[in-house]
Amino acid sequence: MTQEELKLRTKLFAHRCVKVAMSFPVNTLGKHLRGQLIRCSTSVAANYRAACVSQSKKAFIAKISIVVEEIDEAQFWLEFSIDENLIESNKLVDSTKEANELKAIFVASRKTAQLNNKSNSNRQSIIVN
Repeated sequence: MTQEELKLRTKLFAHRCVKVAMSFPVNTLGKHLRGQLIRCSTSVAANYRAACVSQSKKAFIAKISIVVEEIDEAQFWLEFSIDENLIESNKLVDSTKEANELKAIFVASRKTAQLNNKSNSNRQSIIVN
């Protein structure tokens, strides 16, 4: 999957979550969950874009780590909204599936980047010494 395809997927995920959040009732809990879900789901897309233009491998790893945390948080709020009967679980099947797939992609990407970063550090220290 290309960067552009992942940028689109994360953006569509954010749009989907915003639509879910906007369907929550206008009460204290609904407002709280609306804000939380909108914040973390849009952060997934924004931080992935930032990772794509990062200036170093360490910066990339840091941004992808934020993406993983934020998508995990989005999953939590989606689950919590079902637990609190703010939305029916069948309406979130696609969103939760996409969250799981994206999280798996970004965890794998982070692992690969960390391994590549370690092997590059070892090569550099060998060259310097």
